Amino acid sequence: MDQGMNHSNVILMIDDNPTDAMLVKEAFACSDGNTEVFVAEDGVYALEFLRKQGSYLQAPRPDIILLDLNMPRKNGIEFLAEMKADLNLRSIPVIIYTSSAMPQDIKSAFMNYANGYIKKSVNFDECIKIAKSIKDFWFYTSILCKS
Repeated sequence: MDQGMNHSNVILMIDDNPTDAMLVKEAFACSDGNTEVFVAEDGVYALEFLRKQGSYLQAPRPDIILLDLNMPRKNGIEFLAEMKADLNLRSIPVIIYTSSAMPQDIKSAFMNYANGYIKKSVNFDECIKIAKSIKDFWFYTSILCKS
């Protein structure tokens, strides 16, 4: 598919760790340069971003969401449950991107309609491989719902 060729791909990363967010932004920049990564530091800000509320009135609709599970205020599972209950947001794929590989976290994510689950890496080369695999599958192989 060439849907990724015509416009910048948009990812919303929801993560309260600025180092992880920077690693992911850099990894996508190194893997293609055609992906914009926006960051919301918790589920509350992420919902405002998605609903274009507050300081996010001009926020683009993300093509996919990378979601950490362990965050303050509204954690990943709480965010996922609320987002997937919203008919206007439900079609955006959510990939859990977290340090947890605990079976109960994985099950809880998929029970709340996560579309994938990836364990974080702090190794930059591994982050680039992950970014490339996300880009290759979600932006070039699969067809995304754009509304």
